Amino acid sequence: VVTPVLVGTFGWLLYSLPVIIRRTVDAVDHQVSSIAAAWTGDLAQVALSAISIVLLAVPLLGIAALFGQLGLRTAQHFNPSLISNRSTRPRPATEGNAMSDPPVPADLTASALSDETVLGHTDEARTSSPWRRAVSHASGGLINPGPTAAERRRAELLARVTAPIKGSRRVVVMSRKGGVGKTTITMGLGSTYSALRGDRVVAVDANPDAGNLAHRVSQPCPRTITDLLDQIDLVSSYADLRDYTAQAPESRLEVLGSNDDPRIGLALDRKAYERVIELLDHYYNLILLDTGTGILDSANQGLLAEADQLIVVLRPALDGARAAALTLDWLSEHDYGELVARAVVVINGVGRRSGVPIERLEDHFARRCAQVVPIPWDRAFEAGARSKLSALAPRTRDALTELAAAVADQFTKQTYTRPSDEKR
Repeated sequence: VVTPVLVGTFGWLLYSLPVIIRRTVDAVDHQVSSIAAAWTGDLAQVALSAISIVLLAVPLLGIAALFGQLGLRTAQHFNPSLISNRSTRPRPATEGNAMSDPPVPADLTASALSDETVLGHTDEARTSSPWRRAVSHASGGLINPGPTAAERRRAELLARVTAPIKGSRRVVVMSRKGGVGKTTITMGLGSTYSALRGDRVVAVDANPDAGNLAHRVSQPCPRTITDLLDQIDLVSSYADLRDYTAQAPESRLEVLGSNDDPRIGLALDRKAYERVIELLDHYYNLILLDTGTGILDSANQGLLAEADQLIVVLRPALDGARAAALTLDWLSEHDYGELVARAVVVINGVGRRSGVPIERLEDHFARRCAQVVPIPWDRAFEAGARSKLSALAPRTRDALTELAAAVADQFTKQTYTRPSDEKR
């Protein structure tokens, strides 16, 4: 469809070109006469006529450039030597090398075999839109609409999400109020990173009270974080560590589950988590820590001391927002001010009626933290069962990518000094 339309358009343009030129010349002549008549007293009319002449000339210049490019492309198609830049002049003879070989032309080196020179486009110019590809192909690349705005936005987000990092990064996901979807955000963010990055990503269920992160990602591994601590001195390779983690089949996110045995009487303390994180640092680039709700717990304070990045999760409700703000207040009062400034706030479950203006919540936390990211309500998360990225609505996946980009933006900035490093 597109090709006949383009051919017909160019044919009509050729047929109408004499009439267009004649009418344009007459119009320009009229404006010149207006300038001559108003030259002595009406400067506004002179300026208006001059602008009109320029506007009349632009279409003719565009038509001339269009047909000039078409003619050049046609000539190059039938005579490829017109685009060749081969040099036949021999290299001057040098002392001791009278029969020196001529230089290799630039278009015969490996640098000439690029996407743009061979395929006629770069990765940035590609698009999934059928009509845009058809227009580019039908015009021989002369008319290339390029990617859509959504595709450009997606590429920009992907570049931010996949930005390289040095060493490892520890991301703590926290909320002082239960039921806000903290584990859901940990799973969605970790799965997004695992799917888009080539790094090793692990999510640790650091909730001592029946954490279910492992059940949300894949079939749980029989071994838990408690088993890892019991045999941590025997782990000397990534293959050894994989015996203690489950892996999502779709995203490849790994999860180190918590021990939900009802016979356990004591939760893991700060030193236990420090040992686990220190081990994970050797084998993973990104470590996500799904914490419990008690900010005064020894374990949670240890995780905060080891954190590079903080994510605070809240529901779109006033009590959830107040609890999140109190969390930030407590952190600021206990020497975590820099961590708060770098934090990303997630408003989870946006879209259902809450009675609270989301914009006000976003404005409040945006002035205090690095960024606020709303995550829409999604039916796939509502069941609280095992979830996959492919089961989520497109807008939910896009929002998780936005969140991953917002967190990754902090990875590329100046390295944050952990409180635990200062104490050491």
